[in-house]
Amino acid sequence: MSETDQSRTPGTEGERYVQTVTGTTERADRFYRDQMLDRLNPRMSEFIARQEMLFIATSDSKGECDSSFRAGPPGFVHVVDEQTLVYPEYRGNGVFASAGNIMENPHIGLMFLDFQRERIGLHVNGRARLLEDEKLRGHVRGLPVPEVPGQRAMLWTMVHIEEAYIHCRKHIPHLRTVGRDEDWGTDDVQSKGGDHFAAKQTPSPWSTPRAPAAGRHA
Repeated sequence: MSETDQSRTPGTEGERYVQTVTGTTERADRFYRDQMLDRLNPRMSEFIARQEMLFIATSDSKGECDSSFRAGPPGFVHVVDEQTLVYPEYRGNGVFASAGNIMENPHIGLMFLDFQRERIGLHVNGRARLLEDEKLRGHVRGLPVPEVPGQRAMLWTMVHIEEAYIHCRKHIPHLRTVGRDEDWGTDDVQSKGGDHFAAKQTPSPWSTPRAPAAGRHA
């Protein structure tokens, strides 16, 4: 989906073309009219506040895409107002692929899926920017406080919302949570999955160490 603009109808040229070819223009228009907003309404905000996981789509300046997963206690994604939400960037593997893409291209797509309680999904699309934890806390009240060391935000991603709409429950499985076998903030390699896909044993084009950046000591 494209950014929302009051001067035109939602949807990209590509969407409109495929709708024409497949004969779904009327159905798509009904969805845009009945289900798509350019902000969060109260029920959407309440839904986000209950979620413990989030799927993210970003791309760099060349359009090369990346999808990622985020998790945290309910409320780790914080709704600032109907046009804005923020979520923390934890330490992770140190790559920061999503954050790096945002530095080049602010467009972002978020997917919230509730597999347990409501079995429904919510798409949120918009433009993102990165903020330091201290700077954000100075301007936004009610941000979640880390419960364990691993929940300390290294950065926050702030999303200006341009589209919000439902993802139907028809094919969303009904799941339930079970007890965790590892601590939330663990650094134990095996607890985090180790080399589950044997990537370390497979020749990699990036196996040669990079030269240190200019101006830095090795």
